[in-house]
Amino acid sequence: MTTATLRLSSVFLGRSKSAHVLERNFLVYRHLWILILSGFFEPLFYLFAARVGLGELVGNVQDGAGNPITYTVFVAPALLASSAMNGAVYESTFNIYFKLKFAKTYDAMLATPLRPLDIAVGEITWCLMRGAIYATGFLLVMWVTGLTRSPWTILALPAALLVGFAFAAVGMAATSYMRSWQNFDMVNLVTLILFLFSATFFPLSVYPDGVQLVAQLSPLYHGVSLIRGLTLGIIEPSLITHTLFLIVMGAAGLTIANKRLGILLLK
Repeated sequence: MTTATLRLSSVFLGRSKSAHVLERNFLVYRHLWILILSGFFEPLFYLFAARVGLGELVGNVQDGAGNPITYTVFVAPALLASSAMNGAVYESTFNIYFKLKFAKTYDAMLATPLRPLDIAVGEITWCLMRGAIYATGFLLVMWVTGLTRSPWTILALPAALLVGFAFAAVGMAATSYMRSWQNFDMVNLVTLILFLFSATFFPLSVYPDGVQLVAQLSPLYHGVSLIRGLTLGIIEPSLITHTLFLIVMGAAGLTIANKRLGILLLK
C-alpha cells in the first residue's frame, strides 16, 4: 500500500473523486495491515482441512463434465468464491456501519466536493482491492499445491473480484438500512447459509430437488459455479449466465447504496 499503489488506483478510477476515498482507506490501514492479512488465512485453513481431513475420507468426486477429480480440487474454487464473499460482506457492512453511524466519516467527506456516489464507488473499490489480495494469494497456493487443472484458471481472479463486487455493493446497500449492531446477526446467518448451501462442499446433484432450486437462487452459487468452471476448464454457456447474474446484482446494490447514502447524509 504505497504511493505507487495510490497512483495505480487513481489511473483505474480516472479523475473520479472516489480515488480520494481510496486514499483515505490506504492511509488508515497502512498501520493496520495485519487485519488485512488475517482475512487470507481462514479460507486457507479450510483448504488444508479439506486436503488432509475430508479429502482422505471422501475420495474422488465428479466434476460438471463427469470426470473424476479429488475432493480438494472440487472444494478449492468454492473456498475462493466464499473468501471473496466474506471479505466483501464484512468490509461493506461492519466497517461501513461504524463509519456511517459512529465515526461520521461520510458526513465529513460530504463537506468536500465528494458526492454519495463517489463514496459508494470508493468504498466498494476498496473492498475489491482487499479481495484482490486474498484471491491472488489463494490462487498462488492452489497453483503451488497442484490444485489448478486448466489455463482458464487465470480468469478466476477477475471472477473472484466480480463476486466481491456483487456482495460488497449489496452489503453496503443493506448496511444503510441497519439500525443497530444486533441487525448484523442476520448478516452472519445469511452468509453462513449461503456458505453451506451453495454447492460449496458437495455437488448440486446430491441435494434434494427442492433444495437444488433454492440453491440456484443463491448469489454465492453463481460465484462458485463460475470460478469452479474456470479452474476445472469446463467452459459452458452457463458461465455467461453466472457472470450476468453477478453483474446485475452488483449494479443493483450500487444503485441502492448511492440512493440510500443520499437520503441518510443529505437529509
